[in-house]
Amino acid sequence: GTRIMKIAFFADNFYPELGGLQDSVAMLARGLGERGHTVRVYAPKASTKDFALGHLSVGEIDLGPNVTIERVFSFHQKTAVGQTRAVIPTGRCYFSLKKFKPDIIHTNACFGMGLEALWGAKFLRVPLVGTNHTASTEFVKNKYFSQEFSEKYSLKFVSWFYNHCDFVTAPSESVFTEMTANGFSRPHQVVSNPIDTKTFFLADENTKKQLKQSLGVSPHTFVFAARFSPEKNIDVLVKALALIKKKIPDAMLALAGHGTEQERLEILANDLGVKENLKFFGTLSKAKLCELYQASDVFAIASTCETQGLVMMQAFACGLPAVGVSARGLAEYINDENGILVSPYDPKALAQEIAFLFENPSKRTKLGEGAYQFVQQFSIAAIIDIWENLYAKLVKKD
Repeated sequence: GTRIMKIAFFADNFYPELGGLQDSVAMLARGLGERGHTVRVYAPKASTKDFALGHLSVGEIDLGPNVTIERVFSFHQKTAVGQTRAVIPTGRCYFSLKKFKPDIIHTNACFGMGLEALWGAKFLRVPLVGTNHTASTEFVKNKYFSQEFSEKYSLKFVSWFYNHCDFVTAPSESVFTEMTANGFSRPHQVVSNPIDTKTFFLADENTKKQLKQSLGVSPHTFVFAARFSPEKNIDVLVKALALIKKKIPDAMLALAGHGTEQERLEILANDLGVKENLKFFGTLSKAKLCELYQASDVFAIASTCETQGLVMMQAFACGLPAVGVSARGLAEYINDENGILVSPYDPKALAQEIAFLFENPSKRTKLGEGAYQFVQQFSIAAIIDIWENLYAKLVKKD
């Protein structure tokens, strides 16, 4: 068996903030804890408002008896979800880390909490693993820095940071391509986020029918779930809906999530005459999101910032084929067996392929089955195996 380890996780984005990265860190921590490792997660302290926005009661997430969560003072930072916290790195985590005595430190961030992890690893002389979940250039536009602090510097910073790690992972090759062009040179490998294939699963035809009825979605529904922020390009899906409606009058777009873009999308739908065909479901629990996927027919994504697209992988687990844009990580996870790729920012191409799948149930079923098969290799257990091996190698080296 694997030796039992003490692992310290660092994250800039964590529960109750919504997002794939947040889910991924929580699932890994829980899964490693279930295998007997002791895990401590260092994350920004959240406010009561952050919980309210996610429709969650205030309190810590329970990741099992072997996982503790340590919150670090943070302040609110303006983003589309309204739940993002920022931490000013001061080195304060060092004292707690010194007591905890981790065998390895794993950071999922390179800004505030990332620098805390870096200092901790250096002072305690333990191996540091870094995971880069974000397409830096996409996020610089609206997240951490003013436009003037150009992409150039942020990319240089990201590459500088990950060059200080002993080993680096990312959910897709696209992340490394961008970093390598900016001087990144550390040992690295692509490791998928863990996909919760127990929570997201196939429904039989009967259940699908019932869910369509209870959720009030049409026989031709395409779905997307995310925070409603500009880089997700949800407007492209709404424009595609208008084009599909000409051919298939009852076509429907189901959207789950929340964010600053919602009002703009509602106005756009109204202007394009598809207000009745667009349905907002708000922010859903995982179980409810699974039901929405099971009630839908196609998953569509026009986002250009995905390093993997966790919501898409969850849709795959529910047997939905994807129509997505060939940008970054999506191009690495959508293939001929599970979906169709189109060029970014092109509502017409998107509409054409979604309509094609609506009109060809057998092709849709075949791709849906392919999607379901494809995602099984990224189950939580499979991904934790990969991490246990990686950590063990690095700890042994040390």
